[in-house]
Amino acid sequence: MELSSVKRVVTFILVLLCAILVANTLSNILMNALGLSGITGFVAGFVIYAVIFFGVLYFFERVFGISIFSFGGR
Repeated sequence: MELSSVKRVVTFILVLLCAILVANTLSNILMNALGLSGITGFVAGFVIYAVIFFGVLYFFERVFGISIFSFGGR
């Protein structure tokens, strides 16, 4: 395994962990502020989490020039 492949895998894992932590924190704050519960809260929480998660991934791709989902390209 080349060093560049290891670096890409480690970077990918770190970016995903950061995105998960940020999305979880922000979605919890928003859900508490909105006060939603039950099935409505579940669906809204899922949508908010997904939007924030992919937004953070997009942010990392644009700001740091990291290619998270480069399907087949290098």
